[in-house]
Formats: sequence, structure tokens, C-alpha cells
Amino acid sequence: MGEEAREVGSSATSPRPSVTIGSSLISMINKLQDILAPVVSDKPQISLPQVAVVGSQSSGKSSVLESLVGRDFLPRGRDICTRRPLVLMLEYRAEEPGDEHTEWGEFRHLPGKRFYDFSAIRREIQAETDREAGLNKGVSDKQIRLKITSPNVLNMTLVDLPGITKVPVGDQPRDIEAMIRKMIMDYITQQNCIILAVSPANSDLATSDALQMAREADPNGFRTIGVITKLDIMDRGTDACNFLLGKVIPLKLGYVGVVNRSQEDINKNRGIAAALAYEEKFFNEHPVYSNLSDRCGMPQLARNLNQILEQHIKRVLPDLKARLNSQMVSVSKELQAYGQPLESKMAQGVVLLNILTKYCEAFAAMLEGKSQEMSTKELSGGARIHYILQSIFVKSLEGVDPCDDLTDDDIRTAIQNASGAKNALFVPEVPFEFLVRRQIARLLDPSCQCLHFVYDELVKISRACEVIELQRFPVLRKCLDEIVVNFLREGAKPALRMIENLIEMEVDYINTSHPRFIGGKKASELAMQQLKAQKGVTDVEGQTSRTVQAKTVMNGILPYQGSRPQLNNENPVSSGSTRTWGIPSIFGSRTSAVQSGRRFGEQSHSESMPSTINLREPPSILRPTETTDNEAAEIIITKLLLQSYYDIVRKNMQDLVPKAIMHFLVNSTKQNLQTAFIQKLYRENMFDELLKEHDELVSKRKRNEKLFEVFKQSLQTLEKVEFDVSSQTSSLGTDFSVGLPRIPSTLPDLHKTSEIIQFTHHSFSMPYTTDTTA
Repeated sequence: MGEEAREVGSSATSPRPSVTIGSSLISMINKLQDILAPVVSDKPQISLPQVAVVGSQSSGKSSVLESLVGRDFLPRGRDICTRRPLVLMLEYRAEEPGDEHTEWGEFRHLPGKRFYDFSAIRREIQAETDREAGLNKGVSDKQIRLKITSPNVLNMTLVDLPGITKVPVGDQPRDIEAMIRKMIMDYITQQNCIILAVSPANSDLATSDALQMAREADPNGFRTIGVITKLDIMDRGTDACNFLLGKVIPLKLGYVGVVNRSQEDINKNRGIAAALAYEEKFFNEHPVYSNLSDRCGMPQLARNLNQILEQHIKRVLPDLKARLNSQMVSVSKELQAYGQPLESKMAQGVVLLNILTKYCEAFAAMLEGKSQEMSTKELSGGARIHYILQSIFVKSLEGVDPCDDLTDDDIRTAIQNASGAKNALFVPEVPFEFLVRRQIARLLDPSCQCLHFVYDELVKISRACEVIELQRFPVLRKCLDEIVVNFLREGAKPALRMIENLIEMEVDYINTSHPRFIGGKKASELAMQQLKAQKGVTDVEGQTSRTVQAKTVMNGILPYQGSRPQLNNENPVSSGSTRTWGIPSIFGSRTSAVQSGRRFGEQSHSESMPSTINLREPPSILRPTETTDNEAAEIIITKLLLQSYYDIVRKNMQDLVPKAIMHFLVNSTKQNLQTAFIQKLYRENMFDELLKEHDELVSKRKRNEKLFEVFKQSLQTLEKVEFDVSSQTSSLGTDFSVGLPRIPSTLPDLHKTSEIIQFTHHSFSMPYTTDTTA
């Protein structure tokens, strides 16, 4: 009985020569997954054909996998056992005479180490799970990748996913169910994934979690195989016949019923062969299942999976090939960006000179508006400099009034100071020149600010014209930035000196003979017109007041007599006394004067001496008092002259300052920057330091070189497999027919795969110069 069982198990799991179709493809895909996995963080860029095993906790998933492999190697227990996705790559290897070991396992996280003891494989799976997910039932989405090589397996990739659970235990988070469901959906929603939905027969199959999730990911049931486990422990008088026939939840790929090993069988180390023998006996003797032999038993499940995988490969092969081509072109572009390693001084010099030239060309293109990456959202490059010169500098000077910080009193004070100790007969030139020089000097600050703004923009442009090759060389990028900043700083100095000289020239010589200057005569005429317009009726009233004052003076009465205000130093005199007008001594008071008069024998009269008139001392700061008509006219004339000459100087600055900035800074930088680069950087003893690459970039180049070789070998293998698939037919018989829909392609013209392959072959010899426009 044991030998019979071993023979059944062998026939169930060993591939026939006629079903090895696609074995080279799957082997290469497994290799591709091994290389891509650490690069893409468990999310492959290419969806490769694989079978995802989905089921609730303790549904019998592990038993199904072990039966397909034919060995015990998965962790067991009452609680959740699969806590990390286990990617199981089965690789067929024919047994050869003299082989010491025919079966072994290899983990990706332990490269080069083979496990010949499958119990050790189980312990390593458990230990690696604990390392990532913890010791207390934690769950992680990081894969464990295991490759099993054996003469008793078919080439395929199976993914054992954590069982669906609803109640968190141990260190599991409260949303453990949502976490596991999301993890499962990430796998089964891939169009190249075949879903193996495992449901125990001793539960309500209509509410199976595995079938519900499979329906979400595969609504039409084209990629789902239903597996009903534990048929031998269903309640007596019940069976799963309607489910196996697809009458309850139809699936295009149908259902297969199996019998699992019980926990007692596992505890007693009952082998897979004995379990398969028991399963075969159970189905043969069952009154219902004996009539459904094509839908029952682990051997039938293995045959179905093999046939489905074969058809699946046939259908996805063109799309897979196109995707591999696309990925290889993408990798080739990255290799072009990384460039080839520089091994000689000559190669280093060529690369350095090429980078410097491209950098300067990009800088000039941005200034001239010829950059290929022109923005439509905002101004950039030379357009920003033009905006600064015209819209900010020129327009800001237009709005400046030269008299905005000068009051009439300031101008009148300047005029009186320029007149000295006498009244000026004409408007003096000194106050005009003084005031206009002061206003011209105010133009220096905005001119220097404009220069600073343009300098900042040039620095921004230098950092924006990034050359792709510079990403490889951080030291060179830093040196270029330093040289550009220093070059611009040195270029700003002559521009600043020129601006200062322009202001000093205007301040040093006031050219009143300028043809656009208004002149004194014209200013006087305009001033008189303004005064007449301002005075109006006020002139008549002023004339009447002056006539009354004149008549009073002619009558011998001063305007203030009889009502003169009393000064602070005057003493009160009795109104009844008679005064004598005299001049007191400046060396004494009026009392001493009276006494002096008496000593000289003067007669004392009944009237008293007149009071002395004392003047107030002038204050420390004097300002002009009331404005006369002449002074008002002088103020207006000075303003007109000031405004006229300031406008002349302002227009000169609006024209000459932008010219100075463009000549000494912008154009000089554009024309001489490359020369400065070559003088400072193009030195053979500096090549190694300047062209030192990032360690990360070196590792990326090596990784992409490996990826390129993998894609190349994969495509070569796909060509052979494509030929084998088209020339061979399956010898499994015609009693079981399955079909998969053609996977919709996301790439254009997939039917032209021969052209893509020809292009790819052309790119093999020159990986860094691939014509990506093919």
C-alpha cells in the first residue's frame, strides 16, 4: 500500500515530458524576480505569471502547497502560521545519475546556501518571519522568497499569503483584517496572477472569504480556481457537489476538491504519499465524488494548474515580451544618464570639456530665451532680467518727484542762505545747484538695487541650467557653482563703478545749457503765471491794506504806536508822567543816566525819564518768517528749474544704468564664463577629484547593468519559448478544457513584437547608446 501511495504521489507531482512547456520561461522569470525583488521593494515592475494562494486562517492552504511540492516544509500550528507572503518558486530539475542530492531549497536572504533538509527550511521560514514580524503573531507584507529545486515539481511560482482573520491576537493591530485584505488584493489584482481560492468544506462555502475576495479582483472568474478542502470531514449526508459543479458560484476555471492531512496525521508524521493514497481511496469510495473524478484530488489540481499555466503563458507571452522590451529601454536610458565609467585621463578630459560647454550653452540659452524647457506659467531667465530693468527700475524712477522731500520753507531757507547778508536782486544759482545735486544723489540707491536684483537672477539661472551629466559629479557641480558666483561678483564690481561714475558725473557738472533745460527766463514766466492764478482777488485786498498803512506813516504815526505790545524787559511807567526822549548809555541803566545828569548840575523836572527799548536775543535756530511775493516767486522758479533738470538726469539714468548692467555683468558673463571655467577647472591633476561619482550612482549603474543583462537573456529565452509554444501541443488529453481571456495590453502595437525584438537585439551590443525612439 505504501509503495502504491508513493507511486501515486510521484505521478501527481512529477512533470511529464509533455507538460514541461514553458519551463525555460518560468525559470528565467524566477531569476528575473530574484534580481528585481530587492530593487522594487516587493512590488515588481513587471507582473509575472504566478499563482496566489488565498484562504481564511486554517483553511488548508499550507496542506495544498505541500501536496503540490510533495514535501513537508511549511510552519504549522493552531493560530496564524503564514504571517509574511511566501513566494515559492518551484523549479524542475531532472534527476541525473550520480546526484548526491536531487531536492533542495534556497532562500533569497541567504544567497548561496542550500537546504537539503526540509525541516530546516521550515525552521528558517519561522525564524525569518519572527525577525521581521516579531514573536507574538505580528504580520508583515515583506516577502520571504524560497526556491525549491526538485525533479518532482512543475515550474511555477506560488505565493502563500497570510490567512484572512477577523479577530486580532498577540501583537496584531486592531485593523488586522483590513491589513491582510489589502495585502492579498495587491497580489490578486495583477492580471498575470492566477488566484487559487481555498475554502474549507466544513464551513459555509457561500460566504467564503477567499471566493468573495477573488470575485472582487476577478469579477468574471477568468483567473480563479476554486479549491474546496477537508471534504472528508463534512457533516454526514452533505456534500459539496453543487460547488464542484459551479452551480453556486460559477468560475471559468472550475473547482477541485481535495482532502487534507489532519492534525493527527501531521503529529504522527504521516507523509504526503500516504495522504494522497487516503485521498484517492476516499474519492473512489464516495457515492457522489466517485462520479466527479475530474474535479477531485490533488493530482487533478496539479494537472489543472499545469494546463492553466501553459495556456496563461501562451496568452500573456506577447504582452510580457513587450513589457520586458519597455523595461530594457528604460534601463538603457538610465545607463545613458549614468554614463560609462571614466578610466583614462583623455576620457575624463573629453567628458569635462563636454559638460562645461553644455553648461555655458544652457546658460546662454536661458538668457536669450532659447531654452528647450521654456515655461508657460511664469517668466524665467532673460525675461526676468528684462522685467527688472524696465518694469521695476525704469518705472520706479518715473514715479519719483524731486520735490517730494522738499518743503517751500526748505527752498526759501536755501535761497536766503545763498543771498548772504543782503537781499538778492535775482534768484541765486547756488540753492538750485545745491538742491539738484542732492536729488541726483538719490538715484544711486535704486541703481545699485537694480544691479543687485540682476545679480541674484543670474545666480538663479546658473543653478537652473542643470546639465544631466552633472548629476554624476557632485564635486564638479559644487565647483561650478562657486566659480559662477565669484565670476558674477567680480562682474558686478565694474558695473557698480560705472553706475557710481555716472551719478558722480551728473553731480559734478550741472549743465544748465542742456537743450531740454527750461532756463531761468521761461521758469520766471511760468512762476508769474502761477502766482497770478493763485492770488486772484487777494491782490486787491492787499493793495488797500498797504494804502492805509502809508497814510498813517505820512501823518507821523507808526503803525504800532498807541498799541505797541509791551516787551518783556520794559518797566511800567505811570500814565500821568511826562517823558523825555534820549539815548541812554549802553554801559548802564536809565537810573545811572539820571543820576549822572544830576551830578552835572542838570535841573530835575517833574516829568520822569523815557523807558529804554530792549531787543529780544535771536534764537539759536532761525527760520524765515512770513513769505513775501518775491520769495514765493523765487520758490516756484527754483522748483521748476529743479524739476526740469532732474527729469534730464533721470532719463539719462534710465537709459545708461541698464546698459551698464547688461554690458559689464550680463553680456560679459555670457561671453567669458566658459573661458573662466577652462582656466580654473580644466587641469589634468584635478580630473580625478572633479569627476568623482556618487557611491550610490556607481551602485545604480552596476545594478542596471545586471538588469539589462537579465532583460536581454529573458527576451532571448522568450523567443525560444515562443517558438516552442507555437510548435508543441499539450498531451494532457482533451477531457479537460480551460480558457483564459487575453490580458489587455497597456502598451501600443503588441502584435509587432518581432519589430521590438529586432530593436532590442540591435541595442544589446551598445547598451549605452540605444536608440530610444525606435
